[in-house]
Amino acid sequence: MLVEVRRGPILESRHRGHVVQVNAAGEVEWGIGDPDVVVSMRSSVKPFGLAALVEAGGIEAFNLTEAELAVMASSHNGEDAHVRTVQAMLRRAGLSQSLLACGTEDAPFDSMTAARLARDGESPSPIRHMCSGFHTSSLLLSRLKGWSLPDYWQADHPSQQAVGSVVSRIFQTKAAQLVTGVDACGVPTYAFPLAAIARAFAHLAEPESAPSGASALVPALTRIRDAMVAAPEMVGGTRESSDTEIMRARPGQIVCKSGAEGLRGIGLFAGVRGDGAAAAGVAIKIEDGDLKGRANRSASIEALGQLRAFDAEALERLNLLHRQPLQDPRRVEIGQVIPNFQLAPISELG
Repeated sequence: MLVEVRRGPILESRHRGHVVQVNAAGEVEWGIGDPDVVVSMRSSVKPFGLAALVEAGGIEAFNLTEAELAVMASSHNGEDAHVRTVQAMLRRAGLSQSLLACGTEDAPFDSMTAARLARDGESPSPIRHMCSGFHTSSLLLSRLKGWSLPDYWQADHPSQQAVGSVVSRIFQTKAAQLVTGVDACGVPTYAFPLAAIARAFAHLAEPESAPSGASALVPALTRIRDAMVAAPEMVGGTRESSDTEIMRARPGQIVCKSGAEGLRGIGLFAGVRGDGAAAAGVAIKIEDGDLKGRANRSASIEALGQLRAFDAEALERLNLLHRQPLQDPRRVEIGQVIPNFQLAPISELG
């Protein structure tokens, strides 16, 4: 049991889940729940999948900026800045945004942008979809390699096979052994044990710790990590993005990426938990899928506080996400989302 929702004295809801923190070797150090539970990565795989484009020379071929790398690793909110950034990449590559096959579900995710489009009578296009940046990375890779463009999203397309290849190297498995599914935007996603996801985010925080089979990816992972922490608003948005707010709370020291159905992966840079502390990875999964994200937000911030990645000042800054208030129509607080768990060291897990 990770998070409770209380309405006055009433315990109204409970969210169950799992939290695991590992070192760069993948050894579990702290956690609660089952570190070996297998979960779908959904969009949390994007920073790793993007390495296929970077390793192939995409930064140099298309003169990509940090903001552009960050938006390709993102689940962005569909704000105008995200759209302009994606459009700039497509334009330089001589590609039409009509090629984007991510659909328009929940686009744009940012409520203020959605209200403005509705007021102006504008229907959102796929470029407003939160996955348009990641889809653009496959289009750029296809353009770079001379592969077909209209079917870039299909699982057997060379661009998706390239993504699967880098993911398998990072996760120390064979591409043929990957457990795959189709994400809501239409491209493949992958399932791994929660501790393996945490380990991958430890490698993202400190790419030099990547396994020998992924050592060639160290420059690509470093560029992607640096872009995400340099432009956290491109990874989520200027509003309503917990990924962005978590990274902003410790600038240049935390990299994170959430995925649908209650998952988040977090990479902690060396020293973020105190002087001499090694880089680490954290993964949080809410079992019920956590549609609105309230439980994962609360559990993520609580876990980072317990792991000493967040001090009292950071927790206060993130208080509305950490302990989200429930309000009546007059904005009077009538309840609260409350984290209620204690991480245990490895010696106490069983």
